[in-house]
Amino acid sequence: MKLAIWTVTRGAGLAGNKILEKISNTTLFTLKKFNIDNSIQMENFTKTLNENFNEFQGHIFIMATGIVVRKISILIKSKDIDPAVVVLDEGLNFVISLLSGHLGGANELAENLGEKLNMTPIITTSSDVTGKIAVDTLGQKLKSNLESLEKAKNVTSLIVDGKEVELILPKNINSTGKVEGVIINSNREKIEIVQLYPENLVIGLGARKDIPYEIVKEILKETFKKNNLSLKSIKHFATVDIKAKEKAFLQLSEEFQKKLIIVSRKDILEIEEQFEGSDFVKKTIGVRAVSEPCALLTSTGKGIFIEKKIKYKGVTLSIYEERNIDE
Repeated sequence: MKLAIWTVTRGAGLAGNKILEKISNTTLFTLKKFNIDNSIQMENFTKTLNENFNEFQGHIFIMATGIVVRKISILIKSKDIDPAVVVLDEGLNFVISLLSGHLGGANELAENLGEKLNMTPIITTSSDVTGKIAVDTLGQKLKSNLESLEKAKNVTSLIVDGKEVELILPKNINSTGKVEGVIINSNREKIEIVQLYPENLVIGLGARKDIPYEIVKEILKETFKKNNLSLKSIKHFATVDIKAKEKAFLQLSEEFQKKLIIVSRKDILEIEEQFEGSDFVKKTIGVRAVSEPCALLTSTGKGIFIEKKIKYKGVTLSIYEERNIDE
C-alpha cells in the first residue's frame, strides 16, 4: 500500500519520522517552516493534500480528528474508491480507523500501525467490534469483486444482527467460483443475496496494427456475453511485446482498470507448438500464435481455456479461466 503521512506541527513531523522507520513505501509531508528531514516540505497543507489525496492508497494523519474530517470532506466520494484514512495523536498512543475501514484497508492499517508502534488501534465498524466478518472484507479475502455495495451492506447488516447467513462456496475457497445457479431452502419470504466475482479470467489479446478500440471492446463484451461471464471477473489482459504500445489495448486496460501484461516472443516460442498458429503471423512477428500463449503464460497455469481463440475483424481474443481444483 502506497501511504502518505500528513503533519502540521513539529512534534507530529518528528513522530512521522518514527513511522517511516517502521512502514515502507511511505511519504512524509511536513510544513516547510519546521525543516524536518526525510519529508516533503509543504508551503500550504490544504493545497498539497487536495493535489495528492488520490495519489495514495492510504493516508496517515497525525493531528486532531476534527481537522482531518473537515479537510477530507470535499475529497471523499464513495467507499469503493476512497483511500484508507487513519488518524494518530502526536504521542503515538492511539490510531483511529476513520475512513474506508474494509474496502480501503484502514482497519488493517490501524492494526498494523498499532502492532509495529505499540499503539492502541481504535476500530468502530460493527462487524469488527463483534468479531464478525463483513461481506466487503470477505470479498477482499477471496480476491473477488462485489456485485453491489448496497447488497453487501444489506447482507452484512444481517451478519452483525446475528441473523443466519449461509456462505455458499465451491469445494475449494480459491477455486473457479463458476456457479451458475443457487437453490435456497428457507421459509423466509425476503432473502438478502449478494454475489462476489472472483478475478480469475485472463484475457489474451492479439490484433493487426492500429486496430480501432471499438472493435476490441465489442469482441470482448460479446464473447463474455456468449459465455455468461462477468467483466468484473477479469484478472488482467495480456499481449505480445510487439503490441505493448497498441493504443486500443492500452485504452482497454485503462477503462477496465486492469493491468496489460506484456509477454516476450522468446517466451512464446518455447510453448507455441501447443497452439494452432498462422504462417502469416509467424512471418510477420516471429511467433505463430499470440492470444492463447499470452493468456496461458500470464496465468497460474492451473485452469482451462473457456475460449481458445476468437477471431473478429483483425482481433484475436482468448479467455483462460484459472482453477485450483481438479475436475
